[in-house]
This record gives sequence, structure tokens and C-alpha cells, in this order.
Amino acid sequence: MAMNGDGKQVRVANGGGSGRNGLAKIQTNKRQNGICHDDSGPSVKAQTIDELHSLQKKKSAPTTPINGTLGAFAPPSEEERQKQQLQSISASLASLTRETGPKVVRGDPASKSDTPKVSHVSHHYFTPTISASDSSLKFTHVLYNLSPAELYEQAIKYEKGSFVSSSGALATLSGAKTGRSPKDKRVVRDESTEHDLWWGKGSPNIEMDEHTFLVNRERAVDYLNSLDKVFVNDQFLNWDPENRIKVRIVSARAYHSLFMHNMCIRPTPEELENFGTPDFTIYNAGQFPCNRYTHYMTSSTSIDLNLGRREMVILGTQYAGEMKKGLFSVMHYLMPKRQILSLHSGCNVGKDGDVALFFGLSGTGKTTLSTDHNRYLIGDDEHCWSDNGVSNIEGGCYAKCIDLSREKEPDIWNAIKFGTVLENVVFDEHTREVDYTDKSVTENTRAAYPIEYIPNARIPCVGPHPKNVILLACDAFGVLPPVSKLSLAQTMYHFISGYTALVFTAVS
Repeated sequence: MAMNGDGKQVRVANGGGSGRNGLAKIQTNKRQNGICHDDSGPSVKAQTIDELHSLQKKKSAPTTPINGTLGAFAPPSEEERQKQQLQSISASLASLTRETGPKVVRGDPASKSDTPKVSHVSHHYFTPTISASDSSLKFTHVLYNLSPAELYEQAIKYEKGSFVSSSGALATLSGAKTGRSPKDKRVVRDESTEHDLWWGKGSPNIEMDEHTFLVNRERAVDYLNSLDKVFVNDQFLNWDPENRIKVRIVSARAYHSLFMHNMCIRPTPEELENFGTPDFTIYNAGQFPCNRYTHYMTSSTSIDLNLGRREMVILGTQYAGEMKKGLFSVMHYLMPKRQILSLHSGCNVGKDGDVALFFGLSGTGKTTLSTDHNRYLIGDDEHCWSDNGVSNIEGGCYAKCIDLSREKEPDIWNAIKFGTVLENVVFDEHTREVDYTDKSVTENTRAAYPIEYIPNARIPCVGPHPKNVILLACDAFGVLPPVSKLSLAQTMYHFISGYTALVFTAVS
């Protein structure tokens, strides 16, 4: 005895005739109130495969509740807010020789539904009043503040050398450059920086003029506008709300967008709705070289900082650390003007509120020492010290991976999971397990992860005034004793000198 799909009993007759080919005849009798317990259900409300796929993703619910009617002071509608947002991004991508920015529209160009007809996007841009060009006839698709999952999809689908490791992290390559290029970094010397920055012999600030910066900016913007899509991140620097900086990063790679998603402070949906105009903008066109015949250029790589225009241009290097350190340079310029000390240091706090600062150059152990499971992590690399105490500049950590082990650094090991960016590591082609001892690509292998991936991170990342200040030196020459307690004068001297041995760092 059995049940068929129509709720009828099915009985195989042992006698009383046979069916075709001599098989036993099957008799069916419908049971009263019979129910067939199978996995059948109502049909999907879709007529095509595309419609079915559209049901897979639901729209995000509004994040800001609106109570009552606010009349003339009512917030803009979702359509109006997106219009303003796109106009702001278009203005960021505007060429200086044209009156307006490119035509921008949100969404992945690979999705047909995301590509509008011209008549439907007239409110996203302004029509140029100068002669038309090919670039003015195309759309630049903006992938705006994508989630890590969306950025994984973009990286794996479109960027050669991107893989998901066995721990769930995104393993990727930074190209020919596996570290920063300080000799190719330029700072515009103008009226605003002439007397504020250290120039000349011995200075790390290599000057360039405004015109050359604009030439490189135009080259970067034209390259970005020539692409079918660009990634745009709107984020913050500094956990101190009184001294927070709004930054916008425009890039061509999902790897760069995910890296900055992790390293900058991630805005809430409400903060993003009211983000407005950024205080500083990065144009990362690192896949495209600079013109070697341009004045001040010494190679195909150029990282240009214009503090007057609040802009940074990257050409000829895909190493993501250039963006991180570029923004740190901006904070070194802006914060002292507010009587705030910007610090290259790690920072943590004990259960009794005792804050410790760990000063040191790259490779001296700031991330390792500040990530102590017995203390709360405030940050591993960049901080501000104001009248209110200390605050982390960043929203993530950038840990060295060479020789990383679960036994020595369990918190960092466990932070390498879905959402983390692994730079230039080597992994097994089948299992995707990373070999952190392998230096085949570079010794400067890195992991970039959100600070909340550390279980004992202190959120928000702020603390009271420091009680202990520790100066780290990777002293391979044996000049210094292992531990020294310094006087005030000695502390000032070592802070200014920044003594350390010449060890491998994040600099190419």
C-alpha cells in the first residue's frame, strides 16, 4: 500500500486480472481527508529565470524611521538622496578641463537591469556645454560601499589572482609592487604647505608643483572614467567624533575597495545617508602608469598628495598600503593644526583603564604587542592624542603575516577569516591553505581585517590619557639594552630620532 501525489491510496492487486505486459494491475482509491506529506508547495511567483533570481535578493529596509510629517524640513526621498549622492560622486570624478563630471549610475554593468536607458538617468548628471567626446557618451557604473560578500564576488570573477583561502579570507596579489614606494611619493608645495611642512635636504617630503599634480590627476580621472565601473567607498577616519574626517576612495579594483572597507571606519546606514561632500578624496588608478616625461616623475609610479585640494592620486602601483599611509600623512597634517598629536603607535587598555602606547616604525611589533588577549585593543598602528585622551584613526588592523602561527599570535590568526584581505601570500593550489612561511612573492605578506575581528577590541576605539609609553626599536646592532626606563629628555630624543635597525618593512 502507498500514497500517490494526488492523495490517493495506491494498492497493487494480487489477483483479479493483470495490466499491460502481464504486470499486476494497480488500483487507486482516494482516502478521505488524505494528505500527501511531500515537499510540494505553491509555485514560485516568477515567469522567467531572471525573475526568479530577482527574488533571491531582497531590498534593504529603510534605516531611518520617519515619524509624522515634517513639512518643509522633511528629509529627502530615497530617490532624491541617491540623486544627490550620484551628483557628489560625479563631481569627484570631474575632469578639471570640463564643466561637469561623467554620467554615473549605480550598479554592476554586468547586470543588464542595472544599465538604464539615457532618458531614465537625466537626473543623475548635467549635460556638458562643451564639445562632446567618447567619454561623455558612456556611463560609469558606480559600485558604492559594497559589502564584503559583494566585493568577494567582484574580485573572484574579474580580478586574476584572487582566491578564497581555506579560512575564508580573500587572497589576492598587489601586482609588481609588494610594498610602498616612498621615493615615488610627492607632496604639492604651495602657499598652504610652504611653511607647514619640512622641505629640503633630509626631508621625506619630495615636492612637486600644482600643475604637475593636476596633470597626474587628469590622467587618473580619465583612466577611471574610461572603465565600465569604479568602486567608491565613503568612510571615516578617527573614532573621536569631534575630530572625525570624511574620506572618499575611488578605485578600480574590488581588492582595494575591500581593503579600505576594512581599514577605515565603516559608517552606519544613517551616517551614510547624510555623508555629503568628503573632506578628502583618493583617486586610485594604480593599474595605469604615470607619464615618465611629466616633470618630477622618476619612474612609472607616482603617489601624489595635494593638501590644499585635499586630494591624493595613485598611478603605477596597486599596493593597497599606499592608500592607508597616504591618509595617515593627511592626519599628520590636519590634526596638529587642531592641537592634536598624531601618533604612529599601537594602543591598548587594561581592565583598570590604564592605557599603553607602543611607538615604533614598521616591523617593530606594534600590532603584535597591542593585540594582547589580556587587554582591550584600541588600535594597532595609527592614533590621535588630544585633550580628551587617545582615539584610533582607523577601523581595522594591518598585520604582517610572515611566519604567523596560531600558537604565537592566536588573535591575529583567528581574525583571518571571511572579510579579511590576505596580500601576496602563498597557498596550496588544492586545499587553499596558506603557508605563512613562504616568501616566494614577498616577505611583506599582510592581512587587513576589521578591528572587531579581534574579540577584545574596544568599540568605540577611544581611551583615556596614556599611563605607559613604550618606544619599540628593532635593534639588530645591540646598541640598546633589551629594556630601558627613560627620563623625559631621553624619551623626547628617542621619539624624535625614531631609531631602529634596517630591517625589511612595508617599503619596496
